[in-house]
Amino acid sequence: MTRPLLKAVPLGLRFSLPVVLLLLVGFAAPLLAVVGYSFVEPRTFALLGPEAQGPTLANYRAIFNPANTVYTSFVWSLLLAAQTVVILVVVCWPIAYGLSFLFGRFANLVTLAFVMPLFISENVRLYGWVLFFIKGGVLDGTFRSLFGVGVEAPLFTPVAIVFGMVYVYLPFMLFPMTLGLSMVPKDLKDAAFDLGASRFQVFREVELPLAMPGLMIGALLTFVLAVGAVAEAKVLGGQSIIVITHDIEIAFTYAQNWPMGAALSVLLMLVVGSLVVAVLRYLDLDRILGRARS
Repeated sequence: MTRPLLKAVPLGLRFSLPVVLLLLVGFAAPLLAVVGYSFVEPRTFALLGPEAQGPTLANYRAIFNPANTVYTSFVWSLLLAAQTVVILVVVCWPIAYGLSFLFGRFANLVTLAFVMPLFISENVRLYGWVLFFIKGGVLDGTFRSLFGVGVEAPLFTPVAIVFGMVYVYLPFMLFPMTLGLSMVPKDLKDAAFDLGASRFQVFREVELPLAMPGLMIGALLTFVLAVGAVAEAKVLGGQSIIVITHDIEIAFTYAQNWPMGAALSVLLMLVVGSLVVAVLRYLDLDRILGRARS
C-alpha cells in the first residue's frame, strides 16, 4: 500500500523531501518561534500553555515609542552597512577585473590569498587589528621607533567599525563581482573598441550593465551580513556605537526580555527581507547560475 502512494509522489518531490524537512525544522520553525515571542507580554516566557496570555503589540509599541532611542541603533546599522557596501564596490571592482581578465595564471594565487583569512576566526582577526592600531601597538610603536612620533589610529570610532566590516566582508563582495565580470564576453568589448568607444564608454555601456547581476548579489550579500554584524562594533568600535544586533543580544541575555528581543529581530528581518525581495526581482538567477556552470 505504501509503494503505490510513493509512486504517486513526483520523483523530484521525493528527492527534495529531506531538504524541505531540514529547512522546516532548522529555518522556518525557529523563525516562527521568534515571531510568536514578539507578541508575548514583555519579560515573560510563556508562548504556549495555560500560562500564556493573549497576543499583544506592547513590544512593538515600546520600540516605536518616541521616548525609546532604539531606532538610532537601526539607523546606525543601516548606515554602516551601506557605507561598507559602497567602499567594497570601489575596492573590489579593480581586483575582480584583474581576476577575470588580467591576472591569468596568478588568479588562483590571488584568490587563495583572499580565501585564507576565512579559515581563521573573525574575532581573532579583529583582535589582531586592535593590537595593530592600539596606542603602543604595532603601528604606533613602529612610527615611534622609526620617526620618534606616534600615530593616533581611529580605534574605537565609527571609522574603525567600517574598516573592520570592509576587511571581514571583502570576499563576500569580491567573488560574486568576479563572477559578474566573467559573464562579460571579451568579443563584445573588442567590438565596442573597434566601433570607436572610449575605455569609459565600454565600462559604462558594456561591462557595468553585464556585470551588474554579480555586483548586486555581492552588494546584497554584504549588506545583509553587515547589518547583522556585532563583533566589529564591539571589538574595533569599543561600543562607541550601539548597533541593532547588540540591542537584540542584550534583550535576549542580560535584560532577559525575550519578547522585546524577538520584536527587534522581526523588524530587522522585515527590513532586510524586503530589500532582498526587491533586489531579487531584478535578477535572473537562472542565467547567472547557468553561466557559472558553463
